[in-house]
Amino acid sequence: MKTSLIITTYNWPQALNAVLASVQRQSQLPDEVIIADDGSGPATRELIDTLKASFPVPLIHSWHEDRGFRLSASRNRAIGLARFDYIIMIDGDLVLHPDFIADHLAVAEPGCLVTGKRVKLGPALSQRILTGNARPSLFSRGIARGREQALRSRWLCEKSGWGAPDSIEGIHGCNLGFWRRDALAINGFNQAFEGWGPEDKEFALRMYHNGKWRKRVKFYAVAFHLHHKESCRQQLASNNLLFQHTLTQRPIRCAQGISELGS
Repeated sequence: MKTSLIITTYNWPQALNAVLASVQRQSQLPDEVIIADDGSGPATRELIDTLKASFPVPLIHSWHEDRGFRLSASRNRAIGLARFDYIIMIDGDLVLHPDFIADHLAVAEPGCLVTGKRVKLGPALSQRILTGNARPSLFSRGIARGREQALRSRWLCEKSGWGAPDSIEGIHGCNLGFWRRDALAINGFNQAFEGWGPEDKEFALRMYHNGKWRKRVKFYAVAFHLHHKESCRQQLASNNLLFQHTLTQRPIRCAQGISELGS
């Protein structure tokens, strides 16, 4: 099974560099890495161009113009570029355990959406990682929340169960695995979402409406979230209305998705 790893980013090349370093340390590499860039400035492009020559797999920069927070459109562009059947999606502030990719592939199933957890790091530990002076682990000093999720154990993962197959609780687009064909069938992420909001949960809902199911993964596919200021929630109310529409009307495809890119 070949895999495309999609990494979202926006104007934080220092964090992206740390994330890409963790990708290079994977016990099982993805077959390509696509940077879904929501309009970053030249520093991000320069970083990617510098790393391309020595990166162990193809490193692709998917960029669109900065016209505000358009994460859904950025993700869709990257999905459109992906060449392989299975997609693992993370954010550009998520430093990966060395077995992260291998763990995702071990639990992947046809028709299944895999959602993982994240360990939140405090400011001091995050800064040490950004400067190359630390690598996060279960035993790191400076974990702010979710230390138990840094414990990687296949036995604990299976013992904890996969959760309800149609639950939207705890879904985060920053640690997500799915089949590319399943994403195309629902027209990808809903680009009507602009600004911070539950576009990841809405994506999952439409997957469920199309007969797919969720596998919640705990104690596996471990990832460490770098500390940063929270995004602006100014558009959350309107985005929640979009989510409620999908919840009640049960559409499968969104009207503004991958098919509409560039139109």
